[in-house]
Amino acid sequence: MKIIFLVSSLGSGGAERVACSLASQWVERGDKVTLIATYSGDLKSFYEFNAKVKVMLLNDLLPRKFCIGKRYIDRLFSLRRFIFSQNPDVVISFLPNVNIAAVLATRASHIPCIICERSDPAARPIGWVWRLACRFLYRFADVVCVQTEAVAATIHTVYGGLKSIAITPNPLPVDLLPWQVKHKVTVRKSLLSLGRLSHEKRVDWIIAAFADLATRHLDWDLRIYGEGPLLEKLEAQICHLDLQQRVFLMGTTVKPWEVMADSDAFVMASSYEGFPNALLEAMGIGLACVATDCASGPSEMSRGGTDAVLVAVNDRAGLTSALDHVMSDEVFRLNLGLQARASVRTRYDIDQVMTTWDTIFASAAVKV
Repeated sequence: MKIIFLVSSLGSGGAERVACSLASQWVERGDKVTLIATYSGDLKSFYEFNAKVKVMLLNDLLPRKFCIGKRYIDRLFSLRRFIFSQNPDVVISFLPNVNIAAVLATRASHIPCIICERSDPAARPIGWVWRLACRFLYRFADVVCVQTEAVAATIHTVYGGLKSIAITPNPLPVDLLPWQVKHKVTVRKSLLSLGRLSHEKRVDWIIAAFADLATRHLDWDLRIYGEGPLLEKLEAQICHLDLQQRVFLMGTTVKPWEVMADSDAFVMASSYEGFPNALLEAMGIGLACVATDCASGPSEMSRGGTDAVLVAVNDRAGLTSALDHVMSDEVFRLNLGLQARASVRTRYDIDQVMTTWDTIFASAAVKV
């Protein structure tokens, strides 16, 4: 099978990580995959791809440079020309702006187009122009993939007239499987937050909750990994709370699973998610996890709170209480982590997810 896979960048985001996993698995089984980054500045990828994946930049397909006002049209037609010249069996894309390009580039062709929403469109803020474009154009995709049953149940209220909706969760990365929490005996314990430092992740809530518990749990520190627009605000919050020796902004890590394995618990306080990779991977490594029960993601991943501690989205006191419980009770913490690890490794195994994708290909009449 010949696949053209469109992503926005080769950066450190969750969509890029899933793209890396899927593309690598497809070429490993004998498919031909060309991955095109539509907005990345260079070919350097944050994640490693199988060497058989052909990685390209959309900019490299442009025959010449136009002024800013004509740039998008030129990029779109260059992409369309390339797709037609390659005659792939299917085009797959991630994220709304890339999905729009995929639909337009494959219109009036025989090439099946599968587009993927990587968040909850009912909750994610998006500019009215892009939302209108998605509402009008998504109906021309052969399949719209979402990550959870919750999004599948509501996406029709956001984008009408869709031909077909499929649920395809993210797989646990194969390279994660050897890792697990070390359960080492140390003087200090580590609470981990890992994700973009942006408003929807509400890292400030995590810092505030930790501040409320800091004197009760003198042997715990909070380590926050990620970058984003709220970095300076979070730095100021930590200084205001006088927690510089207990709360650490660590930046981006290229070794997230090593960081998880060295931690003792994981926390996520997002107001909305699609399918949070960091939560899935923390559970897969065996960390006890506390997460807000946003509309899409945590509940399905944790089987309704069986494999993680879920807190109502706007319950700040509940977040603090849940963290207090996990930080206080070592037996509960270890057992919850072991249970989470066994559960997600069974349900989000890469082979199961690849089988789901083959079912989606069949529904879109892709020649496999």
